[in-house]
Parts: sequence; structure tokens; C-alpha cells
Amino acid sequence: MEKHFIEELPWDQTPVLAWIALLVAIAVSLFVLAKSADWLVTQAVTLSDRSGLPKVVIGATVVSLGTTTPEAAISVLAAIKGRPELALGNAVGSVICDTGLILGIAALIAPLPLNKRIVNRQGWVQLGAGILLVLVCFPWLAPVQVFAQGGRMLQVTGFVFLFLLAVYLWKSVQWAQLDKDAVTTEEVESDENASTIVIVIKLIAAIALVVLASDILIPLVEEAALRMSVPPGVIAATLVAFGTSLPELVTAISAARRGHGDLAVGNIIGADILNVLFVSGAAAAVTSQGLTAGPEFFRIFFPGMLFVLIVFRIGILRSKAELKRSFGFVLLGVYVLVTTAGFIFN
Repeated sequence: MEKHFIEELPWDQTPVLAWIALLVAIAVSLFVLAKSADWLVTQAVTLSDRSGLPKVVIGATVVSLGTTTPEAAISVLAAIKGRPELALGNAVGSVICDTGLILGIAALIAPLPLNKRIVNRQGWVQLGAGILLVLVCFPWLAPVQVFAQGGRMLQVTGFVFLFLLAVYLWKSVQWAQLDKDAVTTEEVESDENASTIVIVIKLIAAIALVVLASDILIPLVEEAALRMSVPPGVIAATLVAFGTSLPELVTAISAARRGHGDLAVGNIIGADILNVLFVSGAAAAVTSQGLTAGPEFFRIFFPGMLFVLIVFRIGILRSKAELKRSFGFVLLGVYVLVTTAGFIFN
């Protein structure tokens, strides 16, 4: 069905029309993906709230998992369909996009207040997760071939990451309970008047839309990569990563405008951790081949991811009570630099 849809588009006959059709299809898929994820979070929070869970616990688990659902759906489906570079590129690119672009924009809207104890605790986990991802993908048996052949994240590593995800969520609940008086919890819209059956149906529909949009988006991304003569992993780490990060972008902008900048920082740090443990872990676990990390990952995207995370760590360590607007420009500059390098040096 996907192949038939792609082949029906007039790629060769009218190049300009082909690009317009391709970009419109990608934009529509990303929009449906983002709206479906938002809908999914709303229904999941409603069900969790009715279970009697404290809102601070819901925010630390359900909301975080919900906002990374688009990345997980794209990466898992890409891995199943035999596109491992697209799967890994989406996870790595989302970390770069979240930390560089989204936090940069949020800081420009308003200085972001910091609870240094909480941010430092989560921030070191964030950086550690990024370093761990690079280490497990590195070809330790043939290190001299890393820039020529790349590396691989094994299937067993995917299961290890999912175990670490469970540990992280458990610790997040504990930390949330301890820090509930020190942080602003997220107020997520919920369907308070709907029956539980209706909520479940809406939740299933939202999940179905996320999967459907992801399923359509994957061949579109491959076509875009083919027409631009770049690896699919590059498109996944830039364009697709931006689209799947839209829930985090909307949340961060809304939080910054309402004076809840600490929420924006916390959400992004949590999303980065989940992109490593949840998104790449699940994608690697569903295929016996694991995830291939092509040479471009070690030349560009892994260094870029670590660079933006280290810059963010330095910014946190040098900041006092808040992240200044000037640091927002720094983060945006890093994001533009890494993204541009991805297209130039692929």
C-alpha cells in the first residue's frame, strides 16, 4: 500500500509538482502525528487521574511517555521495516532538536527558572544516557572502521535500555514525590465528563492514528532522502526529528509564556532521556539485527548530540537561578550548526 501510494505520485514527470506533493504529504503526516500524540496524552492522563495517581506522578511518567510516542512509533516501525538508520536517526535527532532548538526558543521567550538540585540530578542522567548510546553503538572489535562502516546497537542492548527505562521511571516517581513541593506540575487537559469506555476508545483511536501517520511518513522520508541524495538517517535526524518533537515544542513554548520555565526545562531533559532509553531501546529490541549506526552518525550526529548536551550542561552549571535569553541564542546556534553539518558532510 505504501509503495503503491509513493509510486502514484508524479515524481519524474513534473519535478516541481513532485517536491510540492512530497513536502505537503510529509507536513500533513507530521501534523497528524503531533495532534494524535497530544490527543493520546490527554486520554492517558484522564485514565491515570481516575486511577487516583497524584498529578506529579502522572507528569513524571504518563505525560513523558506520551510526548515521546511519535518518536517511538516512527523508530519502532522503521526498525521492523528494515530501516535501522531511520530509526536511530529519529532518536538522536530528537535529542538534538529538543535540547538545541526547543530549549533555545523557550529561553528566548522568557528566562527559564532553574531548581539547580533537580536540574543537575536529571541533567547528569541526560548526559549519561547520551554517552551510553554512543558507547553501545561503537564498533569496539573494529574501531578503525568506525568512520567507514559505522557501528551497531544490538538487540540485547535494546532490552537492556528498556530495563533501564523502567528503573528511570521508578526513580522518577520517587523523585517526583520528594520534589512535588519544589516544582510546577503540568496541567494537561483531560476529558473529565466522558465515560471510561469513551476514554478508552479515544485512547485506542489516538494510538492508531500515531501508528498510521508513522507508517505513511516512513516511505515519504525515504523518497525525500533519495531525491536529495542524502542517507535516510540524515532526514530522520533533522526533518522527522523536528516533526516528532512538536509535542515538546508546544509544551515548552506554552510553559515559558505562562511563566513555568522550570517545567519546560524538566520536560526537555526527561524527553531526551526517554529518546535514548525508550525510543532507541524499543526500536533495537523489536528486530534481531538491532539498529545500524552508519558512518554519518559517528562523523556528525553522535558528536553533535554530545556537543549540544555538553553545552547545555555547561550552561546549567554556569547559570544561577535561571537560564538567560543569551544562552537561548547559544543553544539555537548549536542546533543550526549541527543540522547544517548533517546535510553538508553526510
